Amino acid sequence: MSLNRREILRWGAVGVGGAMLSSAATSGMPSLVFNAPPPRALNPLAPVGFGPQAPAGIDPLLFARARATLQARRPYVRHHDVIGIVDFSLASRDPRFHLVNMLDGSVESHRVAHGRGSDPVHSGFLEHFSNQFGSLASSNGTYVTGDTYIGKYGVSMKVRGLDYSNNNAEARAIVIHNAWYAEPGMADIHGKLGRSEGCFAFSRASQWSVMNRLADGRMIYADKLA
Repeated sequence: MSLNRREILRWGAVGVGGAMLSSAATSGMPSLVFNAPPPRALNPLAPVGFGPQAPAGIDPLLFARARATLQARRPYVRHHDVIGIVDFSLASRDPRFHLVNMLDGSVESHRVAHGRGSDPVHSGFLEHFSNQFGSLASSNGTYVTGDTYIGKYGVSMKVRGLDYSNNNAEARAIVIHNAWYAEPGMADIHGKLGRSEGCFAFSRASQWSVMNRLADGRMIYADKLA
């Protein structure tokens, strides 16, 4: 990704509108950017979610941290029905970005790339996090989703970091986008995905599902336990 893209993301992002619909049409993507499920109201005094047990396929400790974070960050998270949990302990070839329905415990998992600064030898495993400008690394912590725009990779979605470990995310232009190096064939051929510059980079199909489910101020919790 070039400096031009950084400037586009930071200053020249285009809002949702006719340009987005035109880009979606020409790329073969659906004409609607989101189809997020209508949020169901939760009792504001009750614990968030269906219960303390982690859904199948998600590390119990990571899920417990994400669930506690959602409870603690209630005022900053617009909708609590679906959250993203990213297990950066896993390799990039593994489906490690989990969309969790907090109402019934169902899970949908996707592959996601990490930043090249977090994996300098390109082993396929995230070695460390960074929140520093120019690090090209992924950051851990709590995010909420923001606006969409048209960028280098087409329709993309901004995220905002809520923790000291990722509070530079918006200024660093860390976003959700699709990328050729995150398509399934990369993992099938090379045993790992390519690397981003710190963004959550998905295949086109996965990005579409993630943006649909997590639109409008929903939470993403990203961390590594080992």
